[in-house]
Amino acid sequence: MDDVLIDPELAALLDDTPVEITKSSSSSIKRSDLFASSVEASSGDAKDGNVDLSVTAFKPVEKFFEEKPSKIYDSPDYYKKVLSGEGDSSNRLHGLLSKYLSCKDPKDRGIFRQQIISAYWDFMSSVALKLASPDCCTEKKMALRYAILLPSLLTPEQKNLFATIITENTSGEPVYYLDEWFEAISKGRINPSSTDEVKTSRKDDSARFVQLLNKAQGKLQSAENLLRAKSSERLRAEEDIKKRIDSIFQHEPLAGFSGVRTGFTEVQKRSMSELSDQMKKLMSLDKELNGFIEDCRAAESDVRILQQKVAASGGGEANLSGVSAEFDTIRQMAKMTCGRQGNHFPVLTREYFHSSQREIGIRENVLETLRWIESVDVEAFCRVYKSQLNRIPPFVILIPSYGDSGFCWEPFDRYNRVTSRGRIAIPMYAKSLKVAVLSAVADLRWQVAKEKASYYWMEEGLTGNYYQWFQSKKLKGDLKEYFINDYLLWMLKESEGIQKLDKEVRGIFWRYMPFAKEVKEKLKPRALVYQELCQRDLNREMSDGY
Repeated sequence: MDDVLIDPELAALLDDTPVEITKSSSSSIKRSDLFASSVEASSGDAKDGNVDLSVTAFKPVEKFFEEKPSKIYDSPDYYKKVLSGEGDSSNRLHGLLSKYLSCKDPKDRGIFRQQIISAYWDFMSSVALKLASPDCCTEKKMALRYAILLPSLLTPEQKNLFATIITENTSGEPVYYLDEWFEAISKGRINPSSTDEVKTSRKDDSARFVQLLNKAQGKLQSAENLLRAKSSERLRAEEDIKKRIDSIFQHEPLAGFSGVRTGFTEVQKRSMSELSDQMKKLMSLDKELNGFIEDCRAAESDVRILQQKVAASGGGEANLSGVSAEFDTIRQMAKMTCGRQGNHFPVLTREYFHSSQREIGIRENVLETLRWIESVDVEAFCRVYKSQLNRIPPFVILIPSYGDSGFCWEPFDRYNRVTSRGRIAIPMYAKSLKVAVLSAVADLRWQVAKEKASYYWMEEGLTGNYYQWFQSKKLKGDLKEYFINDYLLWMLKESEGIQKLDKEVRGIFWRYMPFAKEVKEKLKPRALVYQELCQRDLNREMSDGY
């Protein structure tokens, strides 16, 4: 019996013996199952980061807080449980925190404050490595999630606020608190965030297989897109032939002769002679379609094999090197949310925490903000691949920091540029949650557009047109920072009809980051400038240049 082997490139990367799948088993796959079983087209499971391409928008958040508060922050043993079992790092942090809280001299207090920053991150690095262990207590997870090291540092009202936060991800969306994120990294369900280069240890099989799985998923998605496109092309050819045949067999009654029809017209005769060429083209399309079906089945086999390897390796040793590398990345993210002049103190205290229920960066508030952004900027989370628009919301990592700016760490996974999620970081305790999320989405939009344009990013598309405008105005400073600030005006002001942008920038954004149809209809009667932009849309549609 002939056998179909796993993709040679993947087999080589696995450094493993080829896994055989019999042709009979692969050919038994129904065409309807071909897409339904695809990893990328499966139902969205936030824990695995899978993308459900059939989902068109975020669901409205129905519940933001629990009605009954948890008692965890009222426990007198909370602080002891957080620090226990972490060795010298916990002793150092406890000593510095005690000195900081009891110190009266502002200068000495400032010194202790700086020392606490490094001691806190050293301590939390130890906690992060233990999250996948069943022995890791809830107190440690909450300390990492919200930076609540010592509950007595908060007011009773603030403690009650955190006690009513919903702890589980009920939305299914890829929005992660830090403890959830590290646990997913540890179990190999998500790749560590890309850095200059992080080598994966051979013993961290789960992480290695996840990388290969992402690459295989990209190949599968590419094969599926080509298959769908070819299937649609064949269907159009079939419909064209049907219409042509129907037109050939239509005859008008012959005047003066009852029950007699006219002969074939010159147009019908020409259609008959052209049918042969059309049938040949149809056969060619069908042959290409069958080839794409085989390619898709082979790609799906690779994905299934790697899924099994990920599942098998996931139950083994945790990816500790991946978690360690990711922790260093998260620490960088926390610094970036604050900026050089921001408040880098890592512990949550009443002194610095002033967020209200709707402004605190919990999962539900962030999701609602993302839903609002997408209702205005409809293609905010979309990427085009082979003329097909795919909605791919990014991973959202919630950083317990006092920063004010969110940002994009990577626009997509380097092993799967087709359907993998990007990664954005959001500070939980920003002055304005909406601004923090908007800045992250703006950064994501810029990086995706830049990667799409590749070498021509200064000439084509969103980044190219914006860059050329920037140059024409002889502006100085960071180009992306200008773009992010303009995107904030675009979403907060221009979407409400308040003209704040340069006319040329407004035209670029209108073209490449279009508002939702409802927003455009609302803006159209507001001012002549919006009427002109709507007319440009119509002109582009008529010329097929949009």
